[in-house]
Amino acid sequence: MPPRKRRVVLGFLGTTLDSGAKAQRWSRWRPTIAMCRHPDLPIDRVELWHGPDAGPVLAQVTADLAEVAPATRVVPQLLTIRDPWDFEEVFAALHDFARTYPFDPDREDYLVHITTGTHVGQICLFLLVESRRLPARLLQTSPGTRGAGSPIGRYEIIDLDLERYAGLAARFRREHATSQALLKDGIATRAPAYNRMIDELETVALAGRDPILLLGPTGAGKSQLARRVYELKRQRHQLAGPLVEVNCATLRGDGAMSALFGHVKGAFTGAAAARDGHLRAADGGALFLDELGELDLGEQALLLHALETKRWRPVGADAEVVSDFVLLAGTNRDLGAEVAAGRFRADLLARVDLWTFRLPGLAERREDLAPNLDHELERAAAAIGRRITLAADARARFLAFAESPAATWPGNFRDLAGAVHRMATLAPGGHVDVAAVDREIARLTRAWHGATAPDRVTRVLGERAATLDRFDRAQLEDVLAVCEHASSMSDAGRQLFAASRMRRSTTNDADRLRKYLARFELRWEQVAP
Repeated sequence: MPPRKRRVVLGFLGTTLDSGAKAQRWSRWRPTIAMCRHPDLPIDRVELWHGPDAGPVLAQVTADLAEVAPATRVVPQLLTIRDPWDFEEVFAALHDFARTYPFDPDREDYLVHITTGTHVGQICLFLLVESRRLPARLLQTSPGTRGAGSPIGRYEIIDLDLERYAGLAARFRREHATSQALLKDGIATRAPAYNRMIDELETVALAGRDPILLLGPTGAGKSQLARRVYELKRQRHQLAGPLVEVNCATLRGDGAMSALFGHVKGAFTGAAAARDGHLRAADGGALFLDELGELDLGEQALLLHALETKRWRPVGADAEVVSDFVLLAGTNRDLGAEVAAGRFRADLLARVDLWTFRLPGLAERREDLAPNLDHELERAAAAIGRRITLAADARARFLAFAESPAATWPGNFRDLAGAVHRMATLAPGGHVDVAAVDREIARLTRAWHGATAPDRVTRVLGERAATLDRFDRAQLEDVLAVCEHASSMSDAGRQLFAASRMRRSTTNDADRLRKYLARFELRWEQVAP
């Protein structure tokens, strides 16, 4: 029979519940003392979290445990927590303990005592156990039923892996899924790297008030994601104030300082009234600084001071103002390179670079084109105010182009949204057909490639163009050039078959052109001007 594992309890010292005058110390229920007095719950070691001012109570509890449970060793663990009701601070302290503590599950069985400590501490312990960052079960103690309490009381061991708590675990999973759906705007994204990023972003957003930096090319969705991070934090009651959005690229000259940090009346020519500024307007909420890399060095210095102290002086003011906000920032610049070039402060980058998430461009997320196409169709329908449908063959045609190497998507989701909006607006009766898709593909190709646009065969056939023999490709290129400038299919046919018509008594030029195009699975509507 294998030896019994050592039982270790981790818990807060109850500065109120565990204390007691000498005359009452055995008659009153004291949770840390009581849990060690149950004969069927032998405890080998108690890791006791305490603050720097808990010396007298810690000494008393240690002495009393030596008397009633001499086999139990007490190991004090100092946790410096200034505000035990600050969720971020308490969670960070406990998380750091869990990360560095030398757990030995093969030899020790761990219990986390959740009866002592503040409600915030108890919630943090539950989350750390539920996420397995603390490899333990929960131990809950109580003095017993009302009117029948005892110095020993009762205890219950709660294993969050047991099926009886499956409903609770399912609730956490549902909340997690709801949070992720919000961050992804309800789009069932498929790109693994993007989904992993969203998973990490959700954890960071809900864990505290750290700055979050979003990197990515223009149009990748940084602003939209910042709004959804704010909404998630607001739903979880982490923020009560507004979201203030600022495009730093629009801040220029003397007005930049005033716009960000405010000014007092008469601070400069034209300052007829005082102005709070964006940072003060974000008090209690979040400030999203888009294109952060566009700020001048002077504005960067004052922003760093405001982030570190939550205080600054508006332009022309003698007294400081206060504002507490969560910073969200976005940029398409390489801030490390900007620091090396002397255009961005290294200390500000260190302050905002704690949590950095890079949003990939649309060309890097081709798996997500289909769900985003459906999402943009819904948005276009709502904007236009009528139902929009996309024919199955038209949808297949658009996705074949969108997912091919020919589609570079330099504007990312802005390009996709614009394409869908144009097709929806021009759709007769709200129905987008293949012809509308082909016209939009041609427009996108011209916009993206300009003078270096691919030849007509590539534009029309996409990846299939590579399967043609050189002879067939040259012939088709000429046919498409004629069709591009013809007034009708009959007109194009007359130009293409003029010589052979002279040798035939009867001919249908349009029918001959239709059959030729069909060899390449093309229709007149796809090649018409």
